[in-house]
Amino acid sequence: MEAILMRAGSFMAVIILGYVLKKVGFFKEEDFYVMSKIMVKITLPASIIVNFSQTKMEPSMFLLCLLGFGGGILYMALGWIMGGKDPDEKGFQILNLSGYSIGSFTMPFTSSFFGPAGVVVTSLFDTGNAVIALGGSYSIGAMVKNREKKFSFIPLCKTLLCSVPFDAYLFMYILYWLLAKLKLPTPVLNIAQLVANANAFLAMLMLGVGFKLSGDRTQMSKIVKMLGVRYGVAVLTAAAFYFLLPFSLEYRKALAVLVFSPIAAAAPAFTADLKGDINLASAVNSLSIIISMFCITCVLIAVL
Repeated sequence: MEAILMRAGSFMAVIILGYVLKKVGFFKEEDFYVMSKIMVKITLPASIIVNFSQTKMEPSMFLLCLLGFGGGILYMALGWIMGGKDPDEKGFQILNLSGYSIGSFTMPFTSSFFGPAGVVVTSLFDTGNAVIALGGSYSIGAMVKNREKKFSFIPLCKTLLCSVPFDAYLFMYILYWLLAKLKLPTPVLNIAQLVANANAFLAMLMLGVGFKLSGDRTQMSKIVKMLGVRYGVAVLTAAAFYFLLPFSLEYRKALAVLVFSPIAAAAPAFTADLKGDINLASAVNSLSIIISMFCITCVLIAVL
C-alpha cells in the first residue's frame, strides 16, 4: 500500500506543481494548450506504439473496445434523461457526463502499476472511448441542442482520423493484424521509448496548469448530481468488470481502474463550441479530476 500511495502522491504532487506554477505566473493559461498538443500528438502516441510492441495481442481483447464505447453510450443515455425536456440542458448533460479522460490522466496509472499489458488494455478500451470522447458526444449533443433528427457519421469520422492517438491505435492494429504481426525496427522503438518516458510527467503537469474551478456556486446542486451519477455508475461498472468479465485478473484490475477516469478533457472545449456554460463545464471537469485521483488510489490499494 505504501508504494501505491507514494506513486499516486507523486502524480498529485506534479499536478499541484503545475497549478502553483500557473498561479505564480511561470505558466500562462494558454500554455495548457501547447502542453496538451505536445502530449496528444507526440508523447501519448509514442507511449501507445511502445507498449503495443511489447504485448501479445489476442482477438478476444478487442471486446475491450466495445466496453469503452459502451460506457460512453451509457453516460450519454443518462445525460439525455437528466437533461429533461430542455434541448440546451440535454446537449450539455450528454456532452459533459460522457467520455473518459484516459490518455492524459489514467494512462500514467495503468502503465506504472500494470506494465505493458495494462497499457494495451487501456489503449483498447480508449479506442472505443475515443469514438465518444473525441467526437461522438459532441455530435449527439449538437444534434439534440439544435433539434436535428438526422445524425451524420462524416464529421465524427473526420474528428477521429484527425486524432493522432487514434491514428496510433489504428496503425498498430494494422501492423499487428493485417501485416502478420510485423514489428517496428529497434531504432524506431528506442526513439519512441525515449519520447514515451515523458508522457506521465507531462500529462500530470498539464492537468495542473489547466485546473480551473469557475462555476457559479448556485449551480452546486447540478454539479453534485452530475458527479454523483457519474461515479455511482463507475462503482457498479468497476465491480461488474472485476468480478464478471472473462479476462485474466491483471486485465480486470486495469479495467476497474479505467472506469474511474475523469470526464473527457475535451468536454469544456466542445461545450464552448456549442455556446454552452463553459464555466460550469470547467468546474465539473476539474472536480472530476480530484475525485478520480482519490477513487483510483482506493481501487489500486484494493486490487494490488
